Amino acid sequence: MHEYTSTARVWGLTCPGFPEEVSRARRWTRDILRGSPLAEDAELIVSELSANAILHTASGQQSGSFHLALAVSSQVVALSVTDDGGTGTTPKAEHADQDATQGRGLGMVSAIAHRVLVHDSQAGHTVTAELFTSIRPGGHPC
Repeated sequence: MHEYTSTARVWGLTCPGFPEEVSRARRWTRDILRGSPLAEDAELIVSELSANAILHTASGQQSGSFHLALAVSSQVVALSVTDDGGTGTTPKAEHADQDATQGRGLGMVSAIAHRVLVHDSQAGHTVTAELFTSIRPGGHPC
């Protein structure tokens, strides 16, 4: 982004809740962030959040979908995935034991991202992961 641009650019994509749409979400993210040093981390985050939406919510059921939003500013890349809900639990990072076959995705996202926010609504959940473009001395972003 140009250093004098003060507003974020925002993209959105709605995908049917099919497993093959996770690769579409990754490609979409990679295309938007082409050349960014944060592109690989963003692609992994979108992959995990999209897969979680399909596997654990109504997004993966017949006629389900999930929505991605990607906002880029000079300070942050924010990636959001909104699911169709249908579960009584809020997404949260779990500490899975070493033999578990699932339950590590949101924990991995939390380890990669600088901040992860979860918003619940009657329509579903939105998980937003933020990657700061720079960390100032002392560990504080921007």
